[in-house]
Amino acid sequence: MSPSEIVNHENKKITIRSACKTDVPLILSFIKELAAYEKMASDVVADVDTLEKSLFGNIPYTEVIIADLNDEPVGFALYFHNFSTFLGKRGLYLEDLFVRASARGHGIGKALLQELATIAYKRDCARMEWWVLNWNKPAIDFYQSLDAEPMDEWTVYRLTGDALIDMAKKDEL
Repeated sequence: MSPSEIVNHENKKITIRSACKTDVPLILSFIKELAAYEKMASDVVADVDTLEKSLFGNIPYTEVIIADLNDEPVGFALYFHNFSTFLGKRGLYLEDLFVRASARGHGIGKALLQELATIAYKRDCARMEWWVLNWNKPAIDFYQSLDAEPMDEWTVYRLTGDALIDMAKKDEL
């Protein structure tokens, strides 16, 4: 992806670009800042090596775009593809979107989402989805201002840690 640039209403240049291998430490710092904002800092166990393998290994599992404001990195979006059996097409799943507090209010979050929508459209994705924490009213208000629809009728389930291991070893019982 070649970088896309826009100039916002304040004459500030926003550039959205694909991450490269040298961005991995920056991406990890964004992840840690996001986790602190979400009051989940102790949950981050990712490190540079793990991220580098996931983003740039033999089989990349995820992708990242980075937002620069006047050539300074200020935000990122990490995403990957999922699949809808009903629609018979893949979708784009946004795992994380983060803009540093000092850069919020300049259109960076919207520029990141617009770039993701463009990627989804060009890749013939049927939809774009993400989760948001119920308490994160600023994010909810932002997403609703973009006509994103909450999926209130769905409940997310997760297996992790010992529960995941126990399920994986069910045949050993």
